[in-house]
Parts: sequence; C-alpha cells; structure tokens
Amino acid sequence: MGVEGVGFYEIAKNHPDRPAFLAPGEPTSYGELHAEVNRLSHALGELGLRPGDALATVLSNRPEFLTVLLAAFQGGLYLVPASRHLTAPEIGYILADSGAKAVVTENAFAGAVTRAADEAGIPAEGRLSVDPAEGYGSMAALCAAGSPEPPGKRQMGSIMLYTSGTTGRPKGVRRPLLDVPPELVIDVMRQTLIRHLGLQAGDEVHLAIGPLYHSAPCVHALLSLNLGHALVVASHFSPEPALELIQRHGVTNSFMVPTMFHRMLALPDDVRSRYDVSSLRQVYHSAAPIPVETKQRMMDWWGPVLYEYYGSTESGPVVVATPEQWLARPGTVGRAVDGVQIKILDPDGAELPPGETGLIYASGQPGFEYHGDPEKTASAMRGDFYTPGDLGHLDEDGWLYMSDRRTDLIISGGVNIYPAEIENALLQHPAVGDVVVIGVPDEDWGQIVVALVEPADGAAPGDDLAADLLAHCEPRLAKLKHPRRVEFRASLPRTPSGKLSRRRVREDYLGEHAG
Repeated sequence: MGVEGVGFYEIAKNHPDRPAFLAPGEPTSYGELHAEVNRLSHALGELGLRPGDALATVLSNRPEFLTVLLAAFQGGLYLVPASRHLTAPEIGYILADSGAKAVVTENAFAGAVTRAADEAGIPAEGRLSVDPAEGYGSMAALCAAGSPEPPGKRQMGSIMLYTSGTTGRPKGVRRPLLDVPPELVIDVMRQTLIRHLGLQAGDEVHLAIGPLYHSAPCVHALLSLNLGHALVVASHFSPEPALELIQRHGVTNSFMVPTMFHRMLALPDDVRSRYDVSSLRQVYHSAAPIPVETKQRMMDWWGPVLYEYYGSTESGPVVVATPEQWLARPGTVGRAVDGVQIKILDPDGAELPPGETGLIYASGQPGFEYHGDPEKTASAMRGDFYTPGDLGHLDEDGWLYMSDRRTDLIISGGVNIYPAEIENALLQHPAVGDVVVIGVPDEDWGQIVVALVEPADGAAPGDDLAADLLAHCEPRLAKLKHPRRVEFRASLPRTPSGKLSRRRVREDYLGEHAG
C-alpha cells in the first residue's frame, strides 16, 4: 500500500485507517493517534506552554510516550525525556536545568517525580499522568475535552536529551528551533538521515524495544511513524519474548544494542529455531562496540540484516555500514554519510594519517549546544568538527574502525555511564578515603562497573562494607550506575597534583584478573 504525504501528520490525514500501533493493547490507527496528538497539543497550549518551552517525560516504554513526542513536535516544544531509572534528585536536576514547564509520567514513578517536580518548582497543573496517580492530572481526561483538529499554528519542535559529562552533571543537547511546520523538517530528514539508513515508506513493522527515552530508539520510532510504518512497542527487552513479537507481528525493522544480541544468542538452539524471523529486513545497532564474532553469529542466524552506524546524541549518525559492507570489512563501523567528513586528530589537533589511532572528529552534524554550558560546547569543537571523545582510525578507503571508547566512559548494555558521578556518590560515604570507578569487559553487558575503594582510616574493608556502599548508592544513583563489584585497595595511584590515570588502573586490574 502506498503512503501519500510527508510525515506522520500528512499520512494520518490521507490514510487515517492505517495501523499506527499494533501492540500493546488494542491496535490504534494513524487517524486515532493523530486526533489524540492534536487534543494534547491544544491541552498543552491551555496549560501555558509556548514554542521554545520544555516538556519533560518520565515514562516506561509505552505508546503514550510517542503521543507526547508528536504533540511536542508540532507545538514547537523541546521534549526532555528523563530515564525512568533515575532517582528523584537526578530527575529534579533535569527538570530544573531544562526549565520544564510540565512533566508527564505514570503511577509507577509518581513518587520520585513528585519530589523532583517539587524541587524544580513545576506547578500542580503542569503534572500529568498517563494512568491514575495521586497528585497528577489525567492526560486522557485533559485531552478528552480538546479538539481533534490540528492546532492553527504548527511549528517543529525538538528532542532535548541529557547526556552526562565527565564531571557527572548531565547537559541537555539543544538544537535551534525553526519556525516551520514539521513536514518541511521531515522532508529534509527523508533526503538525508532516512536515505542514509536505507529506510522506505510503506507497509513496514517497527519493533520499538529499546528504551524510548534514549536517543536512537526514540529517533527510530519517530522515523517509522513518519514513514507510515506500524509500531510494536515492547515494554522491555527479554530474549525469547522479543523473538515471539518478531514472529507474531511480522516485524521488518528495529533498533537494538549488542547486549540484546548476546542475550538472544545465549538461548538454546531449539528455542532460537522455534521462531520465524524471516520478516526482518533491517536491524540497526549502535551505542556500543560489538565483537566481530557476535555480529557474524547474528547474521548467520538472521541473514544479512544488521546495519551498523556510529554517532552520538549530539551528532546523529555520521558513518553507516550496511550488512554487505561490514561483511566485506569485518569490524568497521562504517564510512561517512553524504555531507559528513571524518578526521582523526591527535591531542594537539593535528590530523593523523590512515591507520593511526586518535580522537574521532566529524563535520556536518546538525547545529547544537549544551544547554547553559557554552564552555562545554566550545571544548567539543575544532572549527566545524565535533568529537564525542571516542578513539578510532580510518583505513586507506575512509572506513572507520573504533579502537576504544574514551577511557573514562563506561558503556554497559548500550548505556553511557560516567565514573565521576559514581565516584562522587561513593566519596560521600565516611568509610571511603578514595575511590576510582572503571569499566571492565563483560560478555553480556559489554562492560560492567567496578569500584576500587581505598578505605578511610579506621574503616574495615570486606563484604559488610561493600554491601553498605551499595546501599549508600541506592537513593543517590540509578540502579544501572551501581557498581557490580566493589573491591578494596590499600592505596590508589595518584600523582602529586591529585590526578589518577583510569587507563593505568584499568590495565592493572585486568592484569590482576587475567586468566
């Protein structure tokens, strides 16, 4: 079936009966979703939100997240998705720093969001829930009285995702808003990002199985709705149920992270062979390095459907490798897409020749700034080139290979974790004299968090103290940031100026645990 019009809003107008959500719950058509998006747009306007304002969400994977996103996108708003795993102080910081005028959540997270909203000064009328929650207005009830017709003035909004810095304080990645309707921006995306990823409009089915509050899963779900695809929104990832969803709904494309591949490959052969995954045409992955053997095994099973790209929240995808390109050059993360130039620079900014490892810089990314932090914005740039701080090299033909992530960054299950934030929390405990947090390789997660602690004078190292430190993290850090291992050291190697080389500590640790 053909798809007329550019983007979700046009498709919904021209093909209102087209399926938008197949699961969970009752199927929802594009027309029904469009009407609810319009009602929410009107309701947000009545709450006083205007173009340029921020609207936050703290939601699990559910269709309502995309309803809020689409309303923000035609209302000129910045959507600020906060992870549901964050603690109240972490959410409060994001709400306050972004200047959010309203927040949408659900009953399961209402307690933490209430404390966060109190801290950030969000008024009672700006607190909405997608299900019944004490102290929150009902999003459905607020929308019920609104018009299903599009707002009179429609302006493209943006997603403002928060990404941590090495200081542990996250910063919002903010892009300038254009006073144009969403269709114009979506048309540009069709000619650039969508074309680079090889996506097509039509009767496709997208499995949204990664957390929608993360950059790539959110963008892929949004792209699918702008191409007329039907979405299956999975509440969370579990290996066998994921295969069952692919089979039941004839899923054709998805975004996943390498941890998901590890988990599915770990299923017994008879379980894996039980499910028909032949509908899959494109499974995108990014966010974390993937072992060549893992990717090869996935393509032996699913066929040549794994598309890899490298980029960041700030830049979007800057290099892409199709399955065929990767099979010809195992280990590459891709070659620069049209309009992007990749350079490898040494610490002084000199360009390195092919084969030599240095910092990866890319030009051609959409303009952005770190909200409220011009110094951080400037430090990430060299002229028109931006670096996320990752290390890699180019071959003679311009194919990019990752050598390592920056030494301070831990990537666990596709999630960026910054050691400084964990160290800062642990140093608040009176029994901690000094601490360094490192990421160590793990077959399942890619990396896991390990804390090496130098006890304070008089503190006794051991299992009791380790348990006490983990309990200390509970109200301060999201669970995914908690150390998987706490080990004790008589001293940690700092220079007279107080600097500590995580690379050296990590290498020493891996040497101790080799074999």
